[in-house]
Amino acid sequence: MIHYLEGDATQPRGEGFKIIAHVCNDVGAWGAGFVLALSRRWKEPEMNYRYFHSQCPGGRLPLGRIQTTFVRPDLAVVSMIAMRGVGWRGGKSPLLYNALSDCLQAIWQIVGVRDASLHTPRIGCGLAGGEWPKVEALINRHLSDLPVYVYDLPKEVA
Repeated sequence: MIHYLEGDATQPRGEGFKIIAHVCNDVGAWGAGFVLALSRRWKEPEMNYRYFHSQCPGGRLPLGRIQTTFVRPDLAVVSMIAMRGVGWRGGKSPLLYNALSDCLQAIWQIVGVRDASLHTPRIGCGLAGGEWPKVEALINRHLSDLPVYVYDLPKEVA
């Protein structure tokens, strides 16, 4: 079930174990959009993402994979590799819905190990150029039993 909240997804609300999920590209670019807010709060997700990229042959991270970074005992940041490159090419968004689907399935496997809630901005719909109704449908398909909180920044901040 998706709950919509006004606020900052880097400050998840509620009790228990929380996962902050966000979309990343496959080329190792970290420096725009939601990742800037993550990096202001914790250095580890960016450091781990950059290290993960440095270990990939051919300089491309595997699409559909996730990288989990525990930033507190009750909080993990999950970087979902669901964008082919950065920026639009030939009128096409860099977000790949099949890769995002694979990432959400992988998150479900993490949650199967622990009771958790997912906290996120409108993943894939900012710089990645995705369409929220399609992303929302994927979340509902893969995470229907999980409490999911989608955060929208207040209008004066956005």
